Amino acid sequence: MNHRQKPLSACLLAMAALFSTAPMQGAWAQTAPSLGTASNFAVLGGAGVTCTASGVAGDVGSLVSVTGFPPPAPALCTLVGTVRALDAATTTAFNDFVLAYDALAAMPRNAANNLTGQQLGGKTLAPGVYYFDTTALLTVGTLTLDAGGDSNAVWVFQVGTGITTGTASVVMANGGQQRNVFWQVGTAATIGTDTAFVGNILAGSAVTFTGANTSLVGRALAKTAVTMTGAQISQ
Repeated sequence: MNHRQKPLSACLLAMAALFSTAPMQGAWAQTAPSLGTASNFAVLGGAGVTCTASGVAGDVGSLVSVTGFPPPAPALCTLVGTVRALDAATTTAFNDFVLAYDALAAMPRNAANNLTGQQLGGKTLAPGVYYFDTTALLTVGTLTLDAGGDSNAVWVFQVGTGITTGTASVVMANGGQQRNVFWQVGTAATIGTDTAFVGNILAGSAVTFTGANTSLVGRALAKTAVTMTGAQISQ
């Protein structure tokens, strides 16, 4: 038996070495829920969209009103896309957004990924579901989302209340895609001055861009209002 056991033992050792060095992100791989027709919008607000000194590349919609884009002139913001308000397509998109919001909120959690009270700036995070019991902070530094070579990698951030940013940024690494990042925010998302943000923001109340040099590569979807001042948003 010994001459057979040696090759078998060598094989088992090789497999153990492989698993010990392989990245663990696959064990926590997530499939994000579809945004449905809400994916057609860069900005979508249930209670209105207001824009000042900003630019949007993508469609803008609301169940109530959209101000700041032409027509009428003078326009306060630039738009490469279409304004849609109070039409059937916008209503369907808003309903799809709410379904996606609920699906993201219900995604299972791993206690090891509880980031409550931690500053996101300076962290490098593999794909997975991360959560905050209350607020999420990205007020300084850079948050790196590392896909480990998987272009389909997904990040979901479940925020109990709100998120506030400052002079900070979110960057993708090793094949990560901005479209695969989801911020499910219990209340309001406030994207502050000098913030370079990425991903799909799905807010339980409002999304507000508060100052100059603010950018979002992704989508701003809010159950109430989206307000933009000095922001550049590209879908």
